[in-house]
Amino acid sequence: MVNFRPILFVIGLVLSKLALFMYVPTIVAFITGTPGFLEFGQAVLITHLAAFFCLTIGRTRTFKLSVRDMFLITSLVWTIASAFAALPFVFINHISFTDAYFETMSGITTTGSTVLSGLDNMAPSILLWRSILQWLGGIGFIVMAVAVLPMLNVGGMKLFHTESSDWSDKSSPRAKTVAKNIVAVYLVLTGLCFAGYLLSGMTPFEAINHSFTTLSTGGYSTSDGSMNHFSNAAHWVAILFMFLGGLPFLLFIAAIRKRRLKQLINDAQVRGFTSLFLISSVIVASWLVIRDDYIIIDALRVSMFNIISVVTTTGFGLEDFTAWGALPTTLFAFLMMAGACSGSTSGGIKVFRFQIAFTLLNKQMMKLVHPSGVFVQRYNQRPVNDDIIRSVVAFGLAFFITIIIIAGGLSAMGLDPITSISGSITAVANVGPGMGSVIGPTGNFAPLPDTAKWLLSLGMLMGRLEILTLLVLFFPAFWRR
Repeated sequence: MVNFRPILFVIGLVLSKLALFMYVPTIVAFITGTPGFLEFGQAVLITHLAAFFCLTIGRTRTFKLSVRDMFLITSLVWTIASAFAALPFVFINHISFTDAYFETMSGITTTGSTVLSGLDNMAPSILLWRSILQWLGGIGFIVMAVAVLPMLNVGGMKLFHTESSDWSDKSSPRAKTVAKNIVAVYLVLTGLCFAGYLLSGMTPFEAINHSFTTLSTGGYSTSDGSMNHFSNAAHWVAILFMFLGGLPFLLFIAAIRKRRLKQLINDAQVRGFTSLFLISSVIVASWLVIRDDYIIIDALRVSMFNIISVVTTTGFGLEDFTAWGALPTTLFAFLMMAGACSGSTSGGIKVFRFQIAFTLLNKQMMKLVHPSGVFVQRYNQRPVNDDIIRSVVAFGLAFFITIIIIAGGLSAMGLDPITSISGSITAVANVGPGMGSVIGPTGNFAPLPDTAKWLLSLGMLMGRLEILTLLVLFFPAFWRR
């Protein structure tokens, strides 16, 4: 049986914290005298009441959660929190709940797809709220990837199982310490990113918003022109902190504690992510220099920015990379799905799954050459068991099937093939912009029909929760006693 009272209690806790964060844009609206004070006040009141209801009904003396409960909580928290976080968009921007929910789900899953335009003249309170949602979504996913998904054995994440993944009484102090360290690193990097943007010429308001959405690899901006609106120096700052946002935060903590950078450098996943970023950037930069007569430094800046924006699934816009020709467009189509490191704020398939697939391929080739040989599959100097391999294969299959089904659904709604396919990929991989004239780097998702927005919202949620966490809820066996 599902323990609904503890689940309600956890949802109440999350909503109460969400309401507290709503106070920030409320205060900003009051101090600046700009629209949003009364509207955010309404949203705060409604969210507090819902939180109080859930906490009251869900309070119980024995608080015990099974694995089944954890699956359900993980999905419900993101779904319900997005519904309440959407209220300010409805009250202030006067958009439909469908558009508001899409914008919120895109924000809280750090996807970065948007239905809003006219950002340069929008109320500061709502711009800040968008950025806060992405910042919260980023830290929320790191904690989930470190503490929840390895325990649930989702998509091969058990490979990164640590004491912090065990929520038993024996290990809970350790889990709390790791969670605090993750939050501390996240805050410090956000502060450094904010300082970097200030030095690059951004205003304090622009800098705080972009620091929130850069480190969370979310991609929301305060301008319709995205990063085209800012200086070249700001582009380099963004490149650095998008890259840092794509690294595993547990390794940040280990490197800081032991004061050894080797903890990061020697990790196979970090090396793979760095190699993918640098090699792709050099290829695209060379293409731009040869084909479009770019100056080398500009070619490097533009290529590195767009590559890291797509690989980390940030989705910041800088020029229209779909206009660069066939080779970059094909490369970007792959990079949209690749993702960065596990335990980072990025979405996508993640580098470690490709690396495990290659070790499996190497093992299979060796078996063909030496049929009687015994080969141990290793990753990061650790043996990889069959359970992890099955999880990775299942995730990969589910990932691509999800993309195909959503793309088919979008096509059935009358959308063109490029919009349907790229929209599906960008939602499930949590990238942000798609391809084509409608949802490409210079467009947005507003023209899409409401049913398409709900379908893409589901795709964003599935991608953020590593597909299988949500998919398992649709199996009848999950609900049996």
